[in-house]
Amino acid sequence: MASFPPLKNDLILRAAKGEKVERPPVWVMRQAGRYLPEYHVVKGSNNFFQCCRTAEIASTITIQPVDHFDGYLDAAIIFSDILVIPQAMGMEVDILDKIGPYFPSPLREPEDLDRLSKEIDVLKELAWAFNAITTTRNKLNGRVPLLGFCGGPWTLMVYMIEGGGTKLFRYAKTWLYKYPEASHELLRRITTVAIEFLAQQVVAGAQMLQVFESWAGELGPNEFKEFSLPYLKDIIVGLRFRLKQLGIDEHIPVTVFPKGAGYSLDWLADTDYDVFSLDWTVDPKEAVKTAGGRIVLQGNLDPGVIYGSDDIISKKVEQMIKDFGGGKQGYIVNFGHGTHPFMDPEKVGHFMKECHRFGSL
Repeated sequence: MASFPPLKNDLILRAAKGEKVERPPVWVMRQAGRYLPEYHVVKGSNNFFQCCRTAEIASTITIQPVDHFDGYLDAAIIFSDILVIPQAMGMEVDILDKIGPYFPSPLREPEDLDRLSKEIDVLKELAWAFNAITTTRNKLNGRVPLLGFCGGPWTLMVYMIEGGGTKLFRYAKTWLYKYPEASHELLRRITTVAIEFLAQQVVAGAQMLQVFESWAGELGPNEFKEFSLPYLKDIIVGLRFRLKQLGIDEHIPVTVFPKGAGYSLDWLADTDYDVFSLDWTVDPKEAVKTAGGRIVLQGNLDPGVIYGSDDIISKKVEQMIKDFGGGKQGYIVNFGHGTHPFMDPEKVGHFMKECHRFGSL
């Protein structure tokens, strides 16, 4: 691995390993992005993926919230997207303004799997992503750890089959119930790429990782056990093995975020994931009971609270930290999902300051 500047704030890494800490670490999903005015200045006329693929732009955007909320964030997360794995597998993906992800040629029948690349050189196909991570890690100069991430296999499968965002999941559910064998083949292939992608992010400089199974809530418990859980388990087992192969003996904390599937906490707490991220539909007190100290918890403020008054934000933060046991062990502060483009940065900043205040009590 490359040599990087020494880390000055390791709070989130210690918390993720279950150690007692002086206060709960704070970071926010999608903390780098459209709600910050400085993001639009740097993005300029570049499209989304041009920003991701240009190391200088991606690194600048990644660090913007660390600068904007100076002293209140305990991690940076690389500016990228979960859909880079389908790109590496040979699919065309765009991010369209006011529409979101768009696949011109989605997978609609099992024979469409033949269109995917069979031998994928992840280091070559996603070299730009690793370059962005290394550049960002150096520019951070040890201020906070840098997080890498990937999409969960079921979530990526949804996008690859639906061709974009959806409310009906018509085509993805057709695959599950009409073509289960093809579904498993696709999930296995995505998993293989995800393992290598995560491992190489660590080589490039990522100090912690998160797996975003963002569409987990569209699966019932039985379907989750069949089409998501085995592949999430394969990712963490495969990643640990691959990191050892690459000569990385340091324990890299990994978070799993099965949004909408809080019922899976008990199952995933018995895996080698370090952190389980909760959305706002889960009762923190019940989650603490279920986790039973087996896994660190992350979350879970409803992002919509940021549209409220400062007083409401303060009350919600205080209640959240209390419900997670005070935050001095086994807890990382976050939203229950990402920021919205319409959020007031000052409100987000108030949230972070209150997390520090109540978390230090």
